[in-house]
Amino acid sequence: MGRPPLRSGLLRDPDFGRLFAATALGQLGDRIIFLALPLVAIVSLDADAFQVGVLTALTTAGSLLVGLPAGAWVDRLRKRPVMIAADLARALLLVTVPVAWWAGLLTLRWLYAVALAHGVLTVFFDVAYVSYLPHLVGRGRLVEGNARLSAIRSVTSIGGPALAGPLVGGVGAPATLLASSLGMALSALLAISIRGREEKPEPGGHRRLGRDIAEGLRFALGHPALRAMILGDAVFNLSLVMYQTMLLVHLERALGLSPFGIGLVLSGMGCGALLGALLAVRVSAWLGQGPVIWLAPLVTCPLTALMPLARPGWTMVVAAIGLAALSLGGVVRVVAQSSLQQALTPDRLLGRTNATARFVSWGGIPLGGLLGGASGSAFGAAATLWIGAAGMTLSVLPNALSALRGGLGAID
Repeated sequence: MGRPPLRSGLLRDPDFGRLFAATALGQLGDRIIFLALPLVAIVSLDADAFQVGVLTALTTAGSLLVGLPAGAWVDRLRKRPVMIAADLARALLLVTVPVAWWAGLLTLRWLYAVALAHGVLTVFFDVAYVSYLPHLVGRGRLVEGNARLSAIRSVTSIGGPALAGPLVGGVGAPATLLASSLGMALSALLAISIRGREEKPEPGGHRRLGRDIAEGLRFALGHPALRAMILGDAVFNLSLVMYQTMLLVHLERALGLSPFGIGLVLSGMGCGALLGALLAVRVSAWLGQGPVIWLAPLVTCPLTALMPLARPGWTMVVAAIGLAALSLGGVVRVVAQSSLQQALTPDRLLGRTNATARFVSWGGIPLGGLLGGASGSAFGAAATLWIGAAGMTLSVLPNALSALRGGLGAID
């Protein structure tokens, strides 16, 4: 597979350009889902806080159901075909929501089933996607590759909610999911057009699935730096999902925002993410990848406590800026963390290490959705936002107390 010379930017490489464009379309569809699917439940089906929490939990339950075997399976296959199949299947799945709505058959159970199936497919896509990048760009360009892809994700984080808000207001949340479906279908077509072919993984003989999974677990959780990153992510993601589960409820019901207004707030988060992607390479070079992983959330996570204090008016604008800062710090951390994780992992273990990290760090997300819904029902959305903000801030501890504190020299 031809790779661009080190002096040229990755975007000049045609295959990376196709992956970049596929990422843009797929992420645009995914960001529309982030706003539209809960709003289908809230607006079209009058779901209460706990039901929204259950929907959030089912969306991410795939990590628990297939997270570990997905990594072992992906390591036995070429990654690009897995990405293509997952994109096409998700596109078809999302079409069923507006069809059921137009037919008068849409129920919360239908949404739950779509959320669960979509989450399972997303596990396979994400594990293959993260494992494919080192094959496409080489290990020497992982930070640049991750930064470029994070930048386009950030752009779609701005454009997705900004597009979804008017669409939801104009045609309704169920019909808006057609745009998500189209984005994922086009993403699959672009991935098909990538000309470079990764080498077929070497056969592992008659190895059993359980042994492959165990090998990935031992490597990921046995490496001190990887273990710290995974545990920090687990705490952060659980707290973040508790926060996000009640964020839409708080914005729509406590602050009285319309779908368009909610889209603007989420677009502001996308602006922060875009700035983070643009700064990620420089910040990592300045501070070092290890320190960035714990310093970025330490500086930005406490600002999420501004949202439960907000009222309609200027305080809501300040709170939205706090959410943008969270996104900025999150992207800077993820770029450094993803690049370090990929660099520390042998090629033959990339899928399993990524799957193990996802299983552990994302395993608490369904619980976070349920806890967020239960807490919102018992204590209110604002109190749940306080709890989530505190948890995200405390998530820095595993990384801050590990070898990551001293930089790559300490990790080695």
